[in-house]
Parts: sequence; structure tokens; C-alpha cells
Amino acid sequence: MNKFSLSIFSLAILGISQSALAEASPNSTVFNEAQCLALKASSIFDTEIQKVEWNAGGEVPADRMSELTGGAKQSLRAGSHCIVEGEIAARTGADGKHYGIKFQLRLPENWNNKFLFQGGGGLDGFVAPAVGAIPVRTSTATPALMRGYAVMSMDSGHPTPTPDFGADQQARLDYAYQAIGKATPVAKQLIQTAYQQKAKHHYFMGCSNGGRAAMMAAQRYPLEFDGVIAANPGFRLSRAAVAEQWDNQQLMKIAPTNEKGEKIFANALTQVDLDKVVNGVLAQCDAKDGLKDGIINGWEKCDFTPDSLDLPKEKISVLKAIFEGAKNSHGEQIYSGWYYDSGINQEGWRSWKLGDSQTAEPNARNIVLSGGSMTYYFMTPMQPDFDLMKFDFDKDTPRVYQTGAINDAISTDLSSFKANGGKLIVVTGASDPVFSAKDQVAWFNALQNDTQSADKFSRLFVAPGLTHCGGGNGLDDFDPLTALEQWHDNNQAPESLLAKSKTYPNKQMPICAYPKVATYIGGDENKATSFECR
Repeated sequence: MNKFSLSIFSLAILGISQSALAEASPNSTVFNEAQCLALKASSIFDTEIQKVEWNAGGEVPADRMSELTGGAKQSLRAGSHCIVEGEIAARTGADGKHYGIKFQLRLPENWNNKFLFQGGGGLDGFVAPAVGAIPVRTSTATPALMRGYAVMSMDSGHPTPTPDFGADQQARLDYAYQAIGKATPVAKQLIQTAYQQKAKHHYFMGCSNGGRAAMMAAQRYPLEFDGVIAANPGFRLSRAAVAEQWDNQQLMKIAPTNEKGEKIFANALTQVDLDKVVNGVLAQCDAKDGLKDGIINGWEKCDFTPDSLDLPKEKISVLKAIFEGAKNSHGEQIYSGWYYDSGINQEGWRSWKLGDSQTAEPNARNIVLSGGSMTYYFMTPMQPDFDLMKFDFDKDTPRVYQTGAINDAISTDLSSFKANGGKLIVVTGASDPVFSAKDQVAWFNALQNDTQSADKFSRLFVAPGLTHCGGGNGLDDFDPLTALEQWHDNNQAPESLLAKSKTYPNKQMPICAYPKVATYIGGDENKATSFECR
């Protein structure tokens, strides 16, 4: 029998969800419409309660920014619950614009005595529906609100998902981490008022920048949260922003021109090119886990190089430059390299690295999103008119260091978080095209060295084939929130996550806690019991 949690596996076999058990729990606290509406009169320091309403039907709209947050792409239905919206620390910024931390808190009628802070994504600047969906958009696991959690979301202190907030010092600090520290006590006070008791557990869960915020929650507010799930976290965000410029410049070198002489960035690597890369990676590395099935569990031991591919030497050179990671002129590493994995030819990889625009204006997210974020936020002082295709990796890289100091979640001392009973689950994709899984592994190894007995409270899961916050062609449907619940409630540390995939609809497989990987031991290759964490 493989080592993943027997209880979770048993529930899955029986068709009983963790959320169903939570809804039936005699420990839930009942809350009604009158108590909800009374929250409009709540008096909280530097906070304006702007809207309170009772949602008897339980409908929750889709997250319109789900591509960046990993949130729910469709509307969902929960039980009856209260919606509280407001703004914290409203002010006029140094640029003359209005700032404040806008939030939404959803309080279920049947509360499970837990609170979940939902991370955002991208540049934030929007308040997503506070539903607490597993922040991997292809996950079918039950969202937190439906399990009975009180859930908060926020905009991180600026009103639009644009980078111009970089003109205000405090807005930078709020986006980096301070909004978490300001919004959390407001949520806790409203929960205390609503249910007349404190939450038993306080969790933070997010993907991408929301995953970075989750890591910040553990690192900068170690006594506020006792459970953190960071999915595909952009934890070294300032250096990843530099890496985007590295990739963009490499790819622009080989972008072909159209009849007008314009470079078409998206065609620097065609789908045929990427398919050749993936076929080469699979041929070299697929069987390293004992089974040739299209899923590379041995991603860390994949020794593929593109040299032998049937591609022009210029494309091979660019592939090697990208996968070896951004470097300065002295060959010193600026940002981590990347794992060769099976998801490189998937839409989720292309949308970030290349896009699909057939005009002279690229639509790759690495270009579109980094254009403003690098020039307004990461560079100090901000450089709105800077030509990023001329970014100098010797001279210009130091310009991101100041923002990195407040923004990057790189601390490996989590001693207070651990002492407070904190549990950390980090999940990322081996094929993530924007935040390197190799960088995440290096941080996790440093955590194990720097915080005593870190293995007692931390787990890293790397999902093969997974791109950014869902998608790809590997394991993309799993449930880290139930794993965190089992860890706290039953002291069962997760040694694996039971995973499924839309690419392989009849297959189940464990994603093993690093450094172990799922290894085929015989039997039906579509059953999780045919794999062992080794």
C-alpha cells in the first residue's frame, strides 16, 4: 500500500467528501439573517462597513480573474450565508489617487468554526468572490465556503488590476504584504461578532501572487495563521520578473518576420517545435518512474537536453538559454532554471511564454503583464517609458532589489509559525512557465535546513504536467485543503495527495511529498494503489 493518507483514500473510495462531513458535523455554529444584518453597525478601527446582505440562495458568481488566481471559472452555489463588504484604511495617496483595502467576507449560516483568507492573483486590484475555491482552477474539490468556512478576499490596497499603484509608497507596501496584516484582524473581529466566538483555525490559501501572499502570511504574520496552502507561488516575484525579460529577449531573437518585416513573437517556437521538445523529454524521462504513461514523476532526475532535436541550431540555443535560467554577463544566476516536463507544449505554457498573436503586438503574458509591473512596481525608481527589450541584466537587475526586499517571500525561518501549530503545504507544477518549480524546490530545501524539524510542519508537492494554477496535461485535480484539515484535525501529515487529470480521465495517482515521487510498483496503471512514494 502506498503511503498517502488512508483516511482520505477511504473517503474517496466511499464517495464521501470531506465537505459533506463538515456540513453534517454537530460542531458547526448556526448563524441567521438578523445576526448578519446587525453587522452593518459594527465599529472597527479605520474600517468602513459598506454593504451587508443575506444571501439565502447561496449563489456565488464566477471569479473573472481565475486565469491569474486559479479560482472558480463558473458560478457556484453554497448554503445560505452573509456577505460583508467594506474598506480598510482609506486614504489619498502620494499620487493624489484614492487608496484603501477593499474586502469581502462571506459568513456561512452553518459555520465549521474555521476561517480562510483567500489570496488574489496577478497585480491584485480586484475583490474576487470570497468562496475559497481550491486555487488550482482544474480542481473539482469542494470550495471552503461550501465546507462551512468563513472566507475573506481583498484587493490588496489598490482599486484596479493595473500597475500604476507603484507611484505610491504605501500602496507598494500594502500589495507586498501589509494588506494581509490589516485585513486579517478585521475578519477575525467580524467573525467574533457574528458567531460570538473565535475561529478554531485560521488558514490562508492562494495561487500565483496569492500563493506568494500565502507564503508571506506564514513568514510575516506567523501568529495570525496556523495553516497555509501556497499553490504555484510567485514567491521570488522580483527575480521572476527579471526572468520574464530574459525569456522575452531570447525568444525575440528568433521570432520570424511577416511580409511587412514585423517580428511575430508567438511564432518564435511553433507548436510543432514544442511538440518535438515534449516528445524528446518523454522519450528520455517518462520511464524513470517505472512506467511509460505520459506522466513524468521523475521530473527532478530528467536529464534531457534539446541538442539532439530536429530543430534549427538557433532554436536549440534559445531553448537552452531559457531552461538554464536568467544570467548576467558573468554567467551568474539571476533566476532559477526550469525543469523539462511534459506540459511545455500545452496552452498554459504557451500563453505565458509566447502567446498566439499573429500581429506585431505580442500577447504573451510575460510581455503584457510584465510591461507595466516591471516599469511601475519592480524597478526603483519607476521607469514608465523603459524599453524592456533593452533590459540590461547587469545594470538593470539591481533596480528590482528594493521592491524584492519588501515583496519576495524568501524567508526560511518559520520557527514562530511552527511553534504556533502552523502547517504549510506548498503545491506547484513541474511545467509552470512563470514561477519555476526548480526555484521552489531550492527554497523548500533551504527551509528544511534553516528551521529545525521543518519536516514536522511543511510539505512540498510538485505536480507533473501541471502548468500555472491549473491546466497542462498531467495531474491537475487534487485537494490540498482536505489534506490540511486532516493534518490539523487528525494529526495525519499528508505524505501524498490523491490526484486525477482531465488528460487521463480514468487515472488516479498520488502526488508524493517531496523528495519522494510516485513510483509504479505493478498492477492497474490507472489505480493509485499501483504506485508507491519512493
